[in-house]
Amino acid sequence: MFTWILRRMFQASFVLLAMTVIVFVGVHVIGNPVDILISPEADQAERAKIIAEMGLDQPLWRQYAYFLNGALHGDLGRSFVFNEPALKLIGGRMPATLELAVTAVLMSMCFGIPLGLYAGLKPNGFLGRVIMTGSILGFSLPSFWVGLMLIMVFAVQLGWLPSTGRGETAMLFGVRWSFLTWDGLRHMAMPALNLSLFNISLVLRLTRAGVRENLTMDYVKFARAKGLSPARVIFVHILKNIMIPVTTVLGLELGSTIAFAVVTESVFAWPGMGKLIIDSINVLDRPVIVAYLMMIVLMFITINLVVDILYTMLDPRVRLETKA
Repeated sequence: MFTWILRRMFQASFVLLAMTVIVFVGVHVIGNPVDILISPEADQAERAKIIAEMGLDQPLWRQYAYFLNGALHGDLGRSFVFNEPALKLIGGRMPATLELAVTAVLMSMCFGIPLGLYAGLKPNGFLGRVIMTGSILGFSLPSFWVGLMLIMVFAVQLGWLPSTGRGETAMLFGVRWSFLTWDGLRHMAMPALNLSLFNISLVLRLTRAGVRENLTMDYVKFARAKGLSPARVIFVHILKNIMIPVTTVLGLELGSTIAFAVVTESVFAWPGMGKLIIDSINVLDRPVIVAYLMMIVLMFITINLVVDILYTMLDPRVRLETKA
């Protein structure tokens, strides 16, 4: 097991290195931040001085070498706009995005698994059909439109929930979190629900398909023949087996939720990494853009590794393969 983890980490390091090249080159061949950040009234001497301070006067390969050397020492560059370390800016916004994404994934589990389980056990019932129809809407409706509708209904018309901002926060481990206060939870409710709708539909349909498939398996027939209660057959035998693909999907969707929370954060003015990256793209703040993308890549790699480890805990067959 330990050797397998080391091998996966070695593979992940090569993936991370390849992504640094792709991200760095891709960002640096699009647009010129000099045209946006430097006043058109500046003379040639001022422009040359600012360009040199930004390091944009160096050839691309040398800029990448400086970036890679800094990244190995935990420095992904300084923001052109804020003149602060890019990691510091992203780190200040990361807790807001993380708690929103994790809450959305937890909501997708809490709603998607029970609804999918019911729809799988009673596929021809009226409620089961309604659940599957609702899952199609979850896939189809654009998140920005759903967010605006949630604001109009629950914030404007009913006045139950606040529409924007993060609300009151509380300190934990030196970081401010919204989920620790009632006001923060009220502010988080609509953006988390909006962000979780797609995942709820995905988990729901995946759970339903798993239930329908496992109900015909021999181990379920054998468990029933032994006289086990229906609840034990469902919650101990069937649910454990369908959680293997659900765990994989949820792990990957956590990374996707963090990466694509930009729209939800913009609609609800949630002060997370998504809003920061949108502002940075508008002014071509390259260090912040590159640092953000690298953080997302690192999150995906880490989440994939954790999912693989959870796989070995849920499926003994995978556990045997890792020992081979």
